[in-house]
Amino acid sequence: MAEARAALQQAQRDRQRAQDLFTVGAISRQVRESAELNETTKARDLNAAILAANAEASAVDVARAQLAVLQKQQTDPDYLLRVYEARIVSTEAELSQLRDEVNRTEVRSPVAGRVLRVLQKSARFVSSGTLLLEIGDALKQELMIDVLSNDALKIRPGDRIVIDVDHNTPPIRAKVRQVEPSAFTKVSALGVEEQRVNVIGDFINPSPEFGDAYRVAARIIVWEGKNVLKAPLSALFRCQQTAWCTFVVINGKTQQRPVQIGQRSDFEAEIRQGLQPRDTVILHPTEQIKNGDRVTSR
Repeated sequence: MAEARAALQQAQRDRQRAQDLFTVGAISRQVRESAELNETTKARDLNAAILAANAEASAVDVARAQLAVLQKQQTDPDYLLRVYEARIVSTEAELSQLRDEVNRTEVRSPVAGRVLRVLQKSARFVSSGTLLLEIGDALKQELMIDVLSNDALKIRPGDRIVIDVDHNTPPIRAKVRQVEPSAFTKVSALGVEEQRVNVIGDFINPSPEFGDAYRVAARIIVWEGKNVLKAPLSALFRCQQTAWCTFVVINGKTQQRPVQIGQRSDFEAEIRQGLQPRDTVILHPTEQIKNGDRVTSR
């Protein structure tokens, strides 16, 4: 009991230190919760030690009663009655210990939700702190989207997220809550190491279509405009070292024209100057194309 009480006092001090460090942002919430869990576990260990001490005290009483019975066997004609009474006390002590073990095997969930994973599928003894289940609330899901670190520089909290489910289902809306400050290395499908950053998003409305750890195809809108003139990115090429150009088809002949671009994606670019709506441009121009070359449309 003294050892369990000392362990509880130490756990209380550790929990208080963790609370103070968490208040000033020196440790994470997980570390603080671990200290709180350790304090709760030590408190239960102390209660168990007290019950065990009481059970041992009962066993001592039983032994003393048995000794008294043995001493009075030859002089007390009712010694069998005393023997039975001692056995009753012993049985009650065992019953009390079994009830305590039953109470300690009943584990209650700290939150309401659905069971996501069963980590201990078979009945067995486990040590304190062993993970048994993963429980989550399906209405409090969040999105975790890993993007290239270069793209993460353009993303800001509040940007809209569009999730495509299928052709028959309207896109699901969400918004960026946080761009994590630390990147990590991930190997792409082509075997290239990439620096990626996790973007955390929240659903605007709870989405029952998704469960825990589902894969989603998400698009993050970092810029948008109206009446934007755009051209395929494959039609643009570098000219004069720093400028952008494209080949325009006018009266069946090519004409190189410098353009000024703005926002761009992996497939298209915003044309701010140099082109007019419905101009015909050449996709994938090569070095063999010159000004004045004839073009035939197919």
